[in-house]
Amino acid sequence: MDGTDSTGATTERRPLGALEAEVLDLLLAAREPLVPGEVLRRLGGTLAYSTVVTVLSRMHDKGLLTRDKQGRAYAYAPVADSHGLTARRMRRELESAPDRAAVLSRFVESLSVGDERLLRQLLG
Repeated sequence: MDGTDSTGATTERRPLGALEAEVLDLLLAAREPLVPGEVLRRLGGTLAYSTVVTVLSRMHDKGLLTRDKQGRAYAYAPVADSHGLTARRMRRELESAPDRAAVLSRFVESLSVGDERLLRQLLG
């Protein structure tokens, strides 16, 4: 449901994953840590400030962002570039599986011939 918050800002509902992805893309493009107010401004100001703070805090708790105190707020930055973040997600999924060998085997079986060749080349 869309509406307005107590400050009169328009609030819009997005899937949390989509908002996290948008925030992450924004922070990757910024190439410098940003405080929540700047993230909100760059997102277009359509969300509540508290929503932006919550999303940034959750992303920090998930290990996707670093944060450093900057005045009264925290400035957030990604822990890695987009490729590094994808690799972290892949590793997290692998670590959560009880049978790593089965997961890796299925993963390799699902690769295209070119990707399998590249993987073999990277493994040396």
